[in-house]
Amino acid sequence: MFKNLLFITLLFAFTAVKAQDNYEIQVYGSETVEPGRTMLELHSNYTFNGSKTIEDGVLPTNHVFHETIEITHGWTPWFETGFYFFNTLGSDGRSAYVGSHIRPRVAAPVAWNWPVGVSVSFEVGFQKAAYDANTASLEIRPIIDKKWGGLYVSLNPTLDKSFVGPESTQGFIFSPNIKMSYDISKAIALGPEYYGSTGPFFHYYSATNQQHQIFLATDLNVSPNWEFNAGYGWGLTNSTSKSIFKVILGRRF
Repeated sequence: MFKNLLFITLLFAFTAVKAQDNYEIQVYGSETVEPGRTMLELHSNYTFNGSKTIEDGVLPTNHVFHETIEITHGWTPWFETGFYFFNTLGSDGRSAYVGSHIRPRVAAPVAWNWPVGVSVSFEVGFQKAAYDANTASLEIRPIIDKKWGGLYVSLNPTLDKSFVGPESTQGFIFSPNIKMSYDISKAIALGPEYYGSTGPFFHYYSATNQQHQIFLATDLNVSPNWEFNAGYGWGLTNSTSKSIFKVILGRRF
């Protein structure tokens, strides 16, 4: 029953399938947190060169720190739930609690012996209008990954839907995220990460209004209980922040 339900869910996601916002800059892997364990993560990033004026009532992102606390608990070998608390630190009244999301996720169990790792998450929540004009949203994120020797690839063909805000009248917005990395040692992996937002399916934004970011990132694998990812990103279009540094630090308990 569960196997059939997951297949139907994935089929919907791919047939229905804005860049990931700058509070949590991450391409997901397919694995879920082990049952009975909790992962605590701090997502930190600083925008060296972002928006500099108020647009649609949203405060500028230039020279702002974003700090997101993520708490994820594993319930079964194939199901977890994550909670997010978004915060921003900046001058001119830009420091505040921004909003919260909840994210249940299901995965294809290892016992199925699929040739690739597969999971799908459903993230829903709110954010204040001063930081995101679309104040209530849903994200559907299919996740497919695979490792060949030292090479790792993960695809997140994400769908975003706004329920309140200027994009609420649009359909699902396609946000492809891709990660590639290669193990240069047992503890260090390097590679690019891509984050994009092309607009609603079949009604894509013009090239200048799309969002495309490339990060050069590193992952440290010093312990199964710890997670570390850091990278520097470049925005490739006028609607994307041009220069961002990010760090993700996680600990399993």
